[in-house]
Amino acid sequence: MNIALNPLILITAIPVAGALLLLLMKSAWKNALRWTALVTALLTFGASLWMLNQYQPAAAGMQFEVNLPWFSLGKSTIGFHMGVDGISILMVLLTTFLTPLAILSTWNAVQEKVKGFMAFFLLLETGMLGVFLALDMVLFYVFWEFTLIPMYFLIGLWGGERRVYAAVKFFLYTMAGSVLMLAGILWIGLQFGSFDLTQLSGGGLIPLAAQLWLFGAFGLAFAIKVPMFPLHSWLPDAHTEAPTAGSVILAGVLLKMGAYGFIRFNLPLFPDATIKMAPWMAALAVIGILYGALVAYRQKDVKKLVAYSSISHLGFVVLGIFALNSQGLQGAILQMVNHGLSTGALFLVVGMLYERRHTRLLEKFGGLWKVVPIMGTLALVTVLSSVGLPGLNGFVGEFTILLGAFGSEAIGSPWFAGVATLGVILAAVYLFHMFQKLFLGPVSQEENKNLKDVSMREVLILAPILIMAFWIGLYPKPFFALMAPAVDQLASLIQTAALMAH
Repeated sequence: MNIALNPLILITAIPVAGALLLLLMKSAWKNALRWTALVTALLTFGASLWMLNQYQPAAAGMQFEVNLPWFSLGKSTIGFHMGVDGISILMVLLTTFLTPLAILSTWNAVQEKVKGFMAFFLLLETGMLGVFLALDMVLFYVFWEFTLIPMYFLIGLWGGERRVYAAVKFFLYTMAGSVLMLAGILWIGLQFGSFDLTQLSGGGLIPLAAQLWLFGAFGLAFAIKVPMFPLHSWLPDAHTEAPTAGSVILAGVLLKMGAYGFIRFNLPLFPDATIKMAPWMAALAVIGILYGALVAYRQKDVKKLVAYSSISHLGFVVLGIFALNSQGLQGAILQMVNHGLSTGALFLVVGMLYERRHTRLLEKFGGLWKVVPIMGTLALVTVLSSVGLPGLNGFVGEFTILLGAFGSEAIGSPWFAGVATLGVILAAVYLFHMFQKLFLGPVSQEENKNLKDVSMREVLILAPILIMAFWIGLYPKPFFALMAPAVDQLASLIQTAALMAH
């Protein structure tokens, strides 16, 4: 295959080309800038569907691989090595699916410096896609750090009142985690003469003592990104201050990079350390599930509430990953997609309310169902999807995770799954509490009596997400079929490591 027509090259190059085109355009052409960014994001989505169409789901290994030598460091060659398998393909599709919807949500919300906003947004998309596709550790690190820059500016220039504080906090937290990961990457590369993931995976290569500190070095970077309890404090600030489109992408995709990092690096590279650490990681995940849910219930700002709900929901993902069996891992990957859809949609609804009322305080709303019934209906479906109602996407993911965690030998106790189930109940409590405060009861505030219902553009943004929510909820088979071979291969690798360790 011609390298320029490789779907992975196209997917990562189209947003960059779009961003360069935006830079050549005049700042005054606001609508043209918006349309250029939207068409670029749609083309990227089209390229990812083309990749899906050619993808062989039955194969476990990497597909569409690109491996070009890039530069040398000592005896190790650093390659531009990209590939996609059943684990990363869903993350790529989630990214390319949410980006055009997030751009569409900014149509009226972003009026200042439109050119810069759109260019940063497209560069962010490239960075995120690069993270999911990179198979060389140095290349992965470059993309991983690169995502920080556009996100920092998106929060810092177009965010709320405390935007600079939130942007700096986000930057420092994520940077601090990444420094140790870089040290780990360099050590592996210089020690084993390769930075290539496909060559290093499989255990038995790195001794246990080294695995433990490497697990910690990589794990810290990923745990901050997820974010896991107690490294989560940057997230509520970043979400609250970010513009709506920034929050959608932050919740929808950026947080998944951490969970993806655990699956792609920690599990195959350090399987012995992973088995040792699994009960501890599961314990932190369960604490995160309960903590996020309890703090979410106490929030007065709708956006903060949804941000804390992310901490709780992603606790489930981490629990599924460290169950270290096929069920848990499949549930975790599907739940990453589900959370991206459901929480992305929740932030979109909050953004729509904010555009109308310029406040996010729960007490300023109430009775909106009577005024904006269509928005109320869309918001209700979104909440039900996030709660995990059977028939919608959240249920399938959480159920599979709890099954995996319940029968997991690695975490060693069904109690983890039992306590995590409380998180499902608590999610229903805080999300219905939010819905009731916003949409039910009498219309008490004068300003809420004449609000406009959703426009056609807003329906077009939410409808695709809700269609996906029903599809995964009612027929998840194609999604499981995509990831099953890659996940089974990873689970058997860990089982082999466990047997060798005994």
